[in-house]
Amino acid sequence: MILLDPLARPVIGHRGNRAHAPENTIESFLEAVALGADALEFDLRLSRDGRLVVFHDATLERTTDGRGALEQRSLAELKALDAGANFTRDGGRSFPWRGRGVRVPAFDELIDALPRQLPCIIELKTPAATEPLREAVRRHGLAPRIVVAGFDARCTRPLRGAGFALGASTRDVAALLPAALLRLRAAPRHVQALCIPPRWHGLPVPIAGLARAVRGSGTVLHVWTVNEPAQAAALWSIGVQGIISDDPARMLITRAQAGTSNHPQETP
Repeated sequence: MILLDPLARPVIGHRGNRAHAPENTIESFLEAVALGADALEFDLRLSRDGRLVVFHDATLERTTDGRGALEQRSLAELKALDAGANFTRDGGRSFPWRGRGVRVPAFDELIDALPRQLPCIIELKTPAATEPLREAVRRHGLAPRIVVAGFDARCTRPLRGAGFALGASTRDVAALLPAALLRLRAAPRHVQALCIPPRWHGLPVPIAGLARAVRGSGTVLHVWTVNEPAQAAALWSIGVQGIISDDPARMLITRAQAGTSNHPQETP
């Protein structure tokens, strides 16, 4: 799978084609697929009635016309919301997706809508979603094409040995920082991918050091959220594998212009 290939340089649509369509909606994901994104990244939470839903925030206000906590709404109530209500590209002067029937998707609905072999990074936002996801992975046969991640180790620790790749929690990444800063090699346990930002709570993350530390260990490095071509090119040049971007089309152009293929020669 491209998300675990140390020689690949995938472009991953962050919540779909988020720069141009409402995030974490089927419309946004299908746009990213049509543009040629190598993989998708999306978030999972659990509705009041125990259904997996594709949604980032704990509350509804930022992206929908709803109010309050997502976990207090049933799937039917969430499906009644306008998930395109607040999308704007001009600072709020216009809302081109408002009233167009864009909905909060259930996980099953999204998987049915996507190409059958498309790789995905699934971010668990709450430990409550862990066991429902395990069952959904089995039901849909997703294990060969997913990486399941979560900041909170309680989301991913129960999934060790479940038969699919896991991303590092915040605690897992923190454990690698001494090796990264001391220019040592490290072999992460239990995780196959680091999905990390360039900065964390305002502090720079030593991405070059982490890339060097895990090189050759079988663990890959994907960085979010990268929307500037120069930053993407620099990250690829230091050994990062995946670029997770709100604007996958721009990153695909950047990769082509930089002459970076999906299988470059391994750097020493």
